Amino acid sequence: MFKTILGSIGIIAIVLLVIFILIYNKLVRTKNLLNESWNNINIQLKRRYDLVPNLIATIKNYSNHEITTLERVGQLRTIAMSANSIENKTKTEKNLTNGLKSLLAAAENHPDLKASHNFDNIQKELNSIQSQLKLNINYYNSANQNYNNAIASFPNNLVARILKYTPQAFFEINSI
Repeated sequence: MFKTILGSIGIIAIVLLVIFILIYNKLVRTKNLLNESWNNINIQLKRRYDLVPNLIATIKNYSNHEITTLERVGQLRTIAMSANSIENKTKTEKNLTNGLKSLLAAAENHPDLKASHNFDNIQKELNSIQSQLKLNINYYNSANQNYNNAIASFPNNLVARILKYTPQAFFEINSI
């Protein structure tokens, strides 16, 4: 009888271990997908950060009136580059996007600038980056929803709590 009870406990322990491993693997997959999608956003943000100084320099060549706006966009870029958390990144990227909107709106007042081949190329590149960024943000937010659902649903939430998996924030920025 003692062997039967011990055998039953052993089988239950093995079943629980297998369930734990399956849940762990699912959580790892969803977390890795979330990290991959966030890295894709960071690639596009870096491309945008790299483009901002070229945009500022091009506009500066055509207009001395927009110095305050140019300096502000440069500051917003620096702040956005140093943001660490997703919440801070969301806030700083929204501010940078609004600054870029102001800068591009100010550029509309300068026909020579609008006709510039260099400005046109930068604007096309910025639009391309924004389009790619929007796709990556959608992908990230979808992966994030899957991750948050995975760590919140039972019995995954028990394993997630042990492993200290926490819900992640969604990411949004405005369009230019």
